[in-house]
Amino acid sequence: MRRGRPWRRAVVMAVCVTLTPIGCGADPPSPNVYDQRLAWDDCGDGFECAKLRVPLDYRDPQREELSISVIRLPATGDRIGSIVINPGGPGGSGIDYGRAARSVLSPQVRDRFDVVGFDPRGVGESAPVECLSDKALDTFLALDATPDSPAELTALEKASRRFADGCRAMSPRLLPHIGTANAARDMDVLRTALGDERLTYLGKSYGTHLGAVYADLFPARVRALVLDGAVDPALSRVEMNEGQAEGFAVAFRAYAEDCFTIPDCPLTSRTVDGAVAELSGLLRRTDGSPLRGEGREVTEALATLGALTPLYDRRSWPVLTEALRQASTGDGTLLLHSADQLVGRSQDGTYSNQTEANMAINCVDSPYPRQLSAFVKAAKQAEQRTPGFGAYVMWSTLPCAFWPVPASEHNRPLVARGAPPILVVGTTRDPATPYGWARAMASQLESGVIVTFEGDGHTAYLNGSSCVDATVDAYLVWGRVPEDGMRCPEIE
Repeated sequence: MRRGRPWRRAVVMAVCVTLTPIGCGADPPSPNVYDQRLAWDDCGDGFECAKLRVPLDYRDPQREELSISVIRLPATGDRIGSIVINPGGPGGSGIDYGRAARSVLSPQVRDRFDVVGFDPRGVGESAPVECLSDKALDTFLALDATPDSPAELTALEKASRRFADGCRAMSPRLLPHIGTANAARDMDVLRTALGDERLTYLGKSYGTHLGAVYADLFPARVRALVLDGAVDPALSRVEMNEGQAEGFAVAFRAYAEDCFTIPDCPLTSRTVDGAVAELSGLLRRTDGSPLRGEGREVTEALATLGALTPLYDRRSWPVLTEALRQASTGDGTLLLHSADQLVGRSQDGTYSNQTEANMAINCVDSPYPRQLSAFVKAAKQAEQRTPGFGAYVMWSTLPCAFWPVPASEHNRPLVARGAPPILVVGTTRDPATPYGWARAMASQLESGVIVTFEGDGHTAYLNGSSCVDATVDAYLVWGRVPEDGMRCPEIE
């Protein structure tokens, strides 16, 4: 699954470490892509937009190029350079994230840096991968993703094959080249085009993976990297799905404890274990009797997505409370709205390409099991550990079992040997990137330094902790590296 947080509301590892821009055994890219300077045009509200040229295939760089969309908010004060930002996903739009720059970065950082966002290859405005029509995506996302009969399993398998086949049919040229390692190489071309000798970067969720891959490929070209809500690049895909399901379970338990403190909490059991059972029971009931929701059936899959989404941000917990209250009467409208938000569906029924890009990048970043039986076993184990979430998260990646191109990289620790200190931030009850992942990434990076936020929600910077905010700002602007293991309390 591995989706970045719905921020509007508020794994590729290189197989060898190298200082070259493309990796081991590759030809150098066309010289003019590293010589280019961006031609900026006004695109409203103080922003400037441009296109960056990069090779489609860094192992055959002279053959064909892609156009990468870039957006910039110029610094307001004494400029140091640029800070490149990524919201996660994979599949999240860096153009949209860049347009939110005034809420993504503090005034202190925006004063000193041009804020630069870009859509990674395969995403949004940068050669987007396409796989299914909007109607077909509606069908795929609503399909029973926790099969408990041979017929349901067959239906899920066929739909997952159609997804993979659709990507092959609609994006054959792009599909082998959209992984994170190539996005990191694009980011180095971008760094040069921006005129920066070294990269300053803020990545959240999956964006931490992108940043760590960059540091591993180009350690000498790092100025300062903030990796907030980090992933563990050494985990297998099955282990990552298991960990994310457990993260959502931890977050739901924290939500339930908070819900019990309000007088109209819809969780009637008044115990955390009982609340987990209530949610699991609700989701099971929607398997056979979908909820109603503005002319659409709110199936178990959509209800699960709708319950997961508010857990990304503590400020959205009241939304989950109201959604559960509605659901108890058979009304799934609010759950449906939350699900649509996470998968990039607009009210008119059109989708961004976020879901397709998320699947495509995940599938090529590292290997998934190729046998259906492996998913059956993994889903059963995950559901036993995390009832309500485990099986759904595991089955959500089934198209990768049938992916038409092989994974381009493999799971392994990222070291970034020789890089300056890299700041990793972890939140103790993060639902989408569990805290243990941040600790793992910080320990794997040779120069990793971890700061812990003892709180809730997905990612920590500008999420309510003045301690985290001040630490990140000082690191980015002045290069002040905090003590490794520093902890920021939930209540300050």
